[in-house]
Amino acid sequence: MWPAIIFLALLGVVLADYWWRNRQHQRRLAADRQRYTTTALRQQQHTVANTQAQQQALFDSMVEGVLLLDNERRVQMANPSLREMLRLQDERLGQPLLEWVRWPELAKLIDRVAAEQRVADVDLDFPAAADQRSFHINGTVITDNDGVAQGIMLVFHDITRIKRLENTRQEFVANVSHELRTPLSIIKGSAEMLLDAADNDAAQRARLLGMIDKHADRLTFLIDDLLTISQLESGRSILNRQPVALRDAAQHAAEDLAARAHERGVTLANEVPAELRALADADRLQQVFSNLIENAIKYGRPSGRVTLGGRTLAGTVELWVRDDGPGIPPDAADRVFERFFRADKARSREAGGTGLGLAIVKHIVQAHGGQVRVESAPGQGATFFFTLPTA
Repeated sequence: MWPAIIFLALLGVVLADYWWRNRQHQRRLAADRQRYTTTALRQQQHTVANTQAQQQALFDSMVEGVLLLDNERRVQMANPSLREMLRLQDERLGQPLLEWVRWPELAKLIDRVAAEQRVADVDLDFPAAADQRSFHINGTVITDNDGVAQGIMLVFHDITRIKRLENTRQEFVANVSHELRTPLSIIKGSAEMLLDAADNDAAQRARLLGMIDKHADRLTFLIDDLLTISQLESGRSILNRQPVALRDAAQHAAEDLAARAHERGVTLANEVPAELRALADADRLQQVFSNLIENAIKYGRPSGRVTLGGRTLAGTVELWVRDDGPGIPPDAADRVFERFFRADKARSREAGGTGLGLAIVKHIVQAHGGQVRVESAPGQGATFFFTLPTA
């Protein structure tokens, strides 16, 4: 009897110990699984966070603007480049796009992307920008693994500068064509008259030949000015910088134009201080003075006065040429340094200018590291200022 009881008791102890050990093992396994799951989840969260941070850094560093919308056209992401392009202050995540930016054409483009899944190479002008910006836009629908649409992504390329350069090029070509056509037409017409009327008297022949010579010179001046502009803009023009006595440089330019000033009764007054020196290319500086003085003579008051002056200003030398003519209209003052721009087209062509003189002045001064500007009021003349580095 007792042996059986002892055996059963020992068997119970063995079974209890096995159960206890098995339970502890299961607990350890569960704890290990829990730790593994927690560690894997943390690693996954860390990986996702790193991926999101990398994507955000990529979007933030892109020059192109990126806009991400959900299926309800609510803003999910807009990178800094896009906010800068559209001059927007905040991102307004979760808000409808049209509450963030008033741009009906963009809304139509988004509808088109949603319908066609992908739209490429669309050019739109942003009307809200004060400086009229233009964008090249590509759009695509974002889908999940099952092909279900999750939103729309648009990529914006700012082509404002490209469009402006293209417009400038077209305007330049049109202006050059116009400027060349006029003297060529006169030369051709005069030559035809000489050929058709061989018995013209000497005075008539002299007049026609004089017109041909005059407009051939005009073509030569125009081509020379175009070559000068090309050299200055391309950086191929090498400046021979030397200390230059500015009063002497101004005086040489004034003496070269003394005969033209005498024809209009204009007095040239050189008031540049004798001690002023600048580090400049003497030949290019002579060109600047000549163009400004010639303009002042042509557009100043007949029997008026053209004054040349200068001073030291904040580590630079500031020089000016002032006339007492009718002045420049306010809307033209900001454009007088553009190529072929003429505030008074009829009077400019009558005076024989190429329309490039002030553009050449601007490029020469900027090549020296200086700035050029004009101050004028209607009826009170115009003063052209430019700066040069001190010697």
